Amino acid sequence: MPPSLQTPPDLLHGLGVPVSAGVPLAPRTWYRTGGNAALYVQPQSPDQLAAVLERCAQRGVPFFVLGAGANLLVADAGVDGVVLRLDADAFKQVAIDPEARRVIAGAGVDLFKLVPATAKAGLDGLVQVAGIPASVGGAVRMNAGGAPGDVSRGITRVRVMEANGAVHDLPRSAIHFGYRHTDLATPLILETQWQLDAGDPAELTNLYRTLYARKRDSQPMGDKSAGCCFRNPPAQGPGSADGATAGMLIDRAGLKGFRVGGAQVSPLHANFVTAAPGSTTADVLSVMDHVEEAVERTSGVRLQREVVLWGV
Repeated sequence: MPPSLQTPPDLLHGLGVPVSAGVPLAPRTWYRTGGNAALYVQPQSPDQLAAVLERCAQRGVPFFVLGAGANLLVADAGVDGVVLRLDADAFKQVAIDPEARRVIAGAGVDLFKLVPATAKAGLDGLVQVAGIPASVGGAVRMNAGGAPGDVSRGITRVRVMEANGAVHDLPRSAIHFGYRHTDLATPLILETQWQLDAGDPAELTNLYRTLYARKRDSQPMGDKSAGCCFRNPPAQGPGSADGATAGMLIDRAGLKGFRVGGAQVSPLHANFVTAAPGSTTADVLSVMDHVEEAVERTSGVRLQREVVLWGV
């Protein structure tokens, strides 16, 4: 464990929760870069999770929730605090009810697998996010999506846990879903419920395959990245770019292929910053910094990152 990580190794002693110290986070993110987690914790139930949060609050130790790691960049020095992984069965329950047109999924459920399952069940509303790698919790918190739609469509409630361990349901009306953003202030999502539309299973499955193939063919899905790196500018008003996407602005700035170390702007899709084996998080950040500065210089637009940074 790097000496800069000061989280007490015995922080969670006595709670009966699976804990490991100095766990490498690079293999658990899509970028495959970054350092270790001071403590890597895998609660087996909501009660254990609440106990961990209480202990963190008592000792003033920060915590972070690791989902699929698809939209995450970890500092090379690691993460000082508790990294929570909600991968126990208690957080990965799925209930799909075609008759009621209802889907309920835990925060740890793989969105990549949930989407085609809803299409197969004849439920329309999530198929539009085909091919997006994320856990349900992470996807809902950032309102993940693409041009065809986002995960907020049909959400009726989100079950959350407060920092004190209290659990309650938030109705859709209590949450603002924006472009790659929500105003969820609670630290943990436990479960999400959708009310979807009825559709033909064969047609929806075909739509899923079409959308997935389109994403596969237009994006560097075989490279290590965190998906789209920057948010698209607003269509109008301050910060807009006359309808140009972030990828268009980066391409216009002549940045495709720009490289620092093992990180580069993808030649296939300019809004992807990829990392070759042996890359560091510092390489990736240097590319992002250069892109932001160059695009602002050439277009007047300051791009906003989608990627979440830990320990940076």
